[in-house]
This record gives sequence, C-alpha cells and structure tokens, in this order.
Amino acid sequence: MKLSEFKFDLPQSLIALHPAERGESRLMVVHRDSGEFEHKSFGDIVDYFDDGDVMVINDTKVFPARLFGQKEKTGAKIEVFLLRELNRDMRLWDVLVDPARKIRVGNKLYFGDNDLVAEVIDNTTSRGRTIRFLSDSSHEEFMKLVDQLGETPLPPEIISRRKVENADRERFQTIYAENTGAVAAPTAGTHFTKAIMKRLEIKGVGFAPVTLHVGLGTFRSVDVEDLTKHKTDSEKYQIEQSSVDTVNAALDSGKRVCAVGTTSLKAIESSVSASGHLKAVDGWTDRFVFPPYEFKLANAMITNFHLPESILLMSARAFGGNDLIKEAYKVAMKEKYKFFTYGDAMLIL
Repeated sequence: MKLSEFKFDLPQSLIALHPAERGESRLMVVHRDSGEFEHKSFGDIVDYFDDGDVMVINDTKVFPARLFGQKEKTGAKIEVFLLRELNRDMRLWDVLVDPARKIRVGNKLYFGDNDLVAEVIDNTTSRGRTIRFLSDSSHEEFMKLVDQLGETPLPPEIISRRKVENADRERFQTIYAENTGAVAAPTAGTHFTKAIMKRLEIKGVGFAPVTLHVGLGTFRSVDVEDLTKHKTDSEKYQIEQSSVDTVNAALDSGKRVCAVGTTSLKAIESSVSASGHLKAVDGWTDRFVFPPYEFKLANAMITNFHLPESILLMSARAFGGNDLIKEAYKVAMKEKYKFFTYGDAMLIL
C-alpha cells in the first residue's frame, strides 16, 4: 500500500477548530455488510448496541505537555513539548524543542518564574532532545507544577489558526480519563457523556478500559511512499485482567467488541493470544495498522474523520474496508461533516 493512496483534498473549512457540545456531534454509521451509510447524532449510538456487547475505551489522560520558557544567559524564548518520561527518578524526558537550532547540549532552560529548570543532555532527532529537570520534589509535586505551567497540547493544525483556550483543558479529554501520560487526546472517546454511557450500561453494554498513552507517533507524518518502510514511535500501553475477561466473554458469546478510537484498537490488536483472545499486558507497542490488515478482536469501531495521509486514516480504512471508507469520506465532505480532533464521529459496524 502506498502513501499517495491516502491523499485527498480536504477543504480547510471542514477542519473543526472548536468542538460541538459533548455528545452532540454528528455520527455517520457505516455498515460494512451492506455498504449503507446512515446520518445520525452521536447520542443515537446507543441504538446500535445490545446486552453483552463491549466497548473498549482508552482511559489515558492528557497532560499540558507544551511548556514555554527561556534559555539561560540569552533569555531567548523557547518551546518545549514533553513527549514521554524516560526515567522518573532522574526526571529524564524525551522532548521536542523550538527553535531547535538555538538549543544545544549543556543549555539550561527556565520555565515560569524559574519555578522549573531543565538541562539539555542529549540530541535525539532534528528537533528532539533529552532533558533532565533539576528538581528534588516528588513526582506528584513535579507533575502538579507541569500542570500549572503547561499548555493544552492541541495539534498544530488547530493552534496555527487559533489560540489555546481555557475550555480546551476540559474538552481535549475524555470524561473517563484516569491515567496521566498522553500528549494527545484519544478523540473518539471525547464524544461520550455520562448520560450516553449510562444509557449503554442500562442496555447491558460493558466497558473495558485499556490505557495507551497517545504520543506524537500516532500523529507524526508518514514520509515514505511505501508504507511497509514506515516506523512508528513506540507508545506505552497496559491492559488489566478485568478488561481482558470482559472482552473475551463478549468474543466467546459472539457479541460486538467495539474499539472506541484507533488507539483502543491498536492496544487490543497488539495483545492477542494464540487462541485469538485478548491477553493482559504492560509494555510498549509500535504497531502500525494499514490496509490490508486482518483484525483479530474488534468487530466494530468508533473513530473521527481524519486528515489526509494520516496514520489514523490508514487504520480506519484498514478496519472499514479501503474502498468503502474512501467512499464514506466523499460523502462526509459532501454532507459537510467536520474533520479532525474536534470533528464529528463515524461508527463502523
């Protein structure tokens, strides 16, 4: 499969800069068996699930990973984007820096009113650095300071067109977010409200939380035409035995197992037993899903409408069928569905 096959012209006007009210986004329902498309509201999702069905949700929590500070001596303004924690005790982090040409090994960086100080200790990629925060505080106190000083890490496609707002802290997050570690929201899950989840529970639908800390690898652009040559960044994930039991019971009963988002899909498809069941795990995954792909566990998926040539689009077309989802996107643009992080949703059955 070639990268160019995932290119299409998306009008900028269809990229959502702000979210709809939670739970009130539009919903396109794609039926793989008939090729039919339905146009609904997200709250209608309850109608498509029954007793014994399971939704796999990613309970990762986004933290304000974008920090603004200055270099020692020169006072030059810099931006540091926290990617992932490498060593908690040593306060080592992988980060992206901007402007990269000004930030060298040995530089000290100051954030806030010198509330937080870091030292650059290594180069990784062109914009990547490894930094060490110089702090004797506990991890909880350190993360609290990051929370105070950091900015919600909205993607560049949004912040290039508007400023980050206070409301983004709450909306760039699912209502069931629990385990801090993501630098981007698992966006399919942001459509859920407590009321929608309660209505599903009343129908007998179960929820199986998994944790996959979404990193920039999920959103990093693919720069090779041959997709087999692309290497994604590893992301930390964990699946507890309780969720394993819930999913496997649904599989054995012939019920629906719906992955809420491509990150939930990636997590469960990265931990399949020899018998075709889900298994518990605490590790890292760099799985890259693109067509053709044989899915072992999920038989339904909720996802947003994604940008051209994105890894998320590739996962959606692998799951829904390459030609069918291509057609669905044509319909979505004609019907003015909103795309990307704050856009509308698609249910693939």
